[in-house]
Amino acid sequence: MDIIILFKAFILGIVEGATEFLPISSTGHLIIAGDLLNFNDDKGKIFEIVIQLGAILAVCFEFRKRLIDTLTHMTTQKSSQKLILNLFIAFLPAALLGLAFHNQIKQYLFSPITVAIALIVGGLVILFIENTARKPITLDIEAVTSAQALKIGLAQSLALIPGVSRAGATILGGTVFGLSRQASTEFSFFLAIPIMFAATGFDLLKSWQLLSLDDLAMFIVGFITAFASALLVIKMLLHFVATHDFKVFAWYRIVFGAIVLAYFWHLS
Repeated sequence: MDIIILFKAFILGIVEGATEFLPISSTGHLIIAGDLLNFNDDKGKIFEIVIQLGAILAVCFEFRKRLIDTLTHMTTQKSSQKLILNLFIAFLPAALLGLAFHNQIKQYLFSPITVAIALIVGGLVILFIENTARKPITLDIEAVTSAQALKIGLAQSLALIPGVSRAGATILGGTVFGLSRQASTEFSFFLAIPIMFAATGFDLLKSWQLLSLDDLAMFIVGFITAFASALLVIKMLLHFVATHDFKVFAWYRIVFGAIVLAYFWHLS
């Protein structure tokens, strides 16, 4: 396989893994990177599914003990039952809206200009939320209420717009609805598992015919780099939120979004 293709796979794998769980929009970064690398054809779309799977499995690996404990006690422990129910409640809004408007979103919103605008607006929203933050009332994900879960799920629906960020919508949404940063971040990680598996499975079901053994090396490179970089970011973010707010990500979004907007606006 062409070494250039493998290099692009390596870069995009890192982009996916490094941005998936930060409030800066992995989808937005992939759209921009794919456009710059000229890797946004049908092969690029199926490749995105593979690297997203790598990022999902990084979450499963990092929280494997807690996931196993929750699943093995789901019939006996009320805390496990409550967590699973709340994740399902939070999962539903984005899943239903994504299923209903999947084609329209892909057709009309997947563009660098849309991403740039969403990055800037999202950055301003994060600054507003951080500057008006209230004292959290929910310090652990087992204490999340069904009402909070539904609100976080509705916030997650905004991330159907590329550039908004699923992680940003759920983490910052969680803090708005009373969760601590640590609890909100952890709930966001757990919520990523069903929503990303569902999105990946849906895309794969629609695009499986594009899979080819000729692209196996590209898929392996992208999968491994996405998994490794996502795992590193997850560990770093869990440590980061214990002592920092998210203003640095807000300013990154605003500056990066402005650069992208200026660049692609000039090209158009």
